[in-house]
Amino acid sequence: MEQKPVTAIIVGAGHRSFVYSKLAKTNPEMLKIVGVADPNPIRRKKAMDEFGFGEDMCFENAEELAKKGKLADTVINGTMDEQHLETAVPLLNAGYDMLLEKPFAPNEQEMREIVDCAKKNDSKVMICHVLRYTPFYYAIKERVYNGEIGDIINIQQTEHVSYHHLSTSYVRGKWANSKKCHTSMLLAKSCHDMDIMMWMMSATKPTQIASFGSKFQFKPENAPEGAGTICMKDCPYVDTCVYSTKRLYIDHPDRWAFYVWDALEGKENPTIEDKIELMKSDSPYARCIYKCDNDVVDHQSVLINFASGATGTLNMIGGSAEPRRDIHIIGTKGEIFGNFEESKFTVLKIDPSPEAHHEECDVEEVDLKVTGDMVGAYGGHVTKDLRLILLNSSAAKNRALPAHQYLTALQVTFAFILQTIQEKTAAFRKRLNFNISS
Repeated sequence: MEQKPVTAIIVGAGHRSFVYSKLAKTNPEMLKIVGVADPNPIRRKKAMDEFGFGEDMCFENAEELAKKGKLADTVINGTMDEQHLETAVPLLNAGYDMLLEKPFAPNEQEMREIVDCAKKNDSKVMICHVLRYTPFYYAIKERVYNGEIGDIINIQQTEHVSYHHLSTSYVRGKWANSKKCHTSMLLAKSCHDMDIMMWMMSATKPTQIASFGSKFQFKPENAPEGAGTICMKDCPYVDTCVYSTKRLYIDHPDRWAFYVWDALEGKENPTIEDKIELMKSDSPYARCIYKCDNDVVDHQSVLINFASGATGTLNMIGGSAEPRRDIHIIGTKGEIFGNFEESKFTVLKIDPSPEAHHEECDVEEVDLKVTGDMVGAYGGHVTKDLRLILLNSSAAKNRALPAHQYLTALQVTFAFILQTIQEKTAAFRKRLNFNISS
């Protein structure tokens, strides 16, 4: 019998929701978008035009949608961090399964309210920790799971947030002020990395955590003498400052366009003149980088002690020349280290035999040959050509779709929830450690 696609409604019709929803275009047998909930009429129309449903399936908010009862199998909740609780609860109560954008919630209390609501309604909530579904981290997890490096002694991760991403999102942008977004930079940006650490360490739990960080760079006292308040309006450094809005957004108008040019989404085809005009206005993205209302850290270090006796560290550094993620896992039988952007890692296994490389270990170099937009600056987010890893209880560990059916890592995550909606088997969840606690 032919299986019907899972039906879904977009809640919060922003960039992330639309990236997930493109799965309905590439794999219509898996997913069909049938509605949208968003207070912005422009975004509602965009979703309606993109996926071909009628005005009767357009809603202004989650509450209005929930009052109609269950109109689809699941919802794609791409709302802002501080809106997760208010949007998730009514929809879970209406019987929906949910794909929920990270971070889960801005605090523990709201997270537990969502968890309790999901349990009460026997609904599944999948959090968009997309790095789990990339070939790089999945391949490393497989090596760890198979015991190739023994018991983990220490895990080290570093996330370098580029100067461009830092300034766009965490100084000028949506996540710059914790009072507005209710989220710290570590939670908003590096929850991916913390999730990877917890996933790799899923056999044990943290017992102690220490963390230190600060707002180091972008504060008024660090502004160059005579700097203006609007780069392209009154600043003499507009052509020389690394963080000049002219250099970041006009000279490169497609970088992070889905954030910077949101204010122009009412224009069908915004011109460069439209963008220049916005950069001379009071838009948050037009401001001097040193004279914003940002209060989140730009670098932070985390140290974790686990019940097993293992330790872990995460260093998040904002303002780097290039974006990159590094991981190094040391076990009792060997170690694994690699770089996400290069999609390469090295496995070292303790081997005292004379034939071993370096006289002490066996060396295996792994190149997954994955390329593309690994950081999302141009809208791909993680990479545009990651193959979908379809994980289920009966399939091989690394089954992939045919090469022509490429998906982004965001879509990978959603494809996974589509399967789990249909396959709620205990063995499946236990084998791969895909549960809230892991």
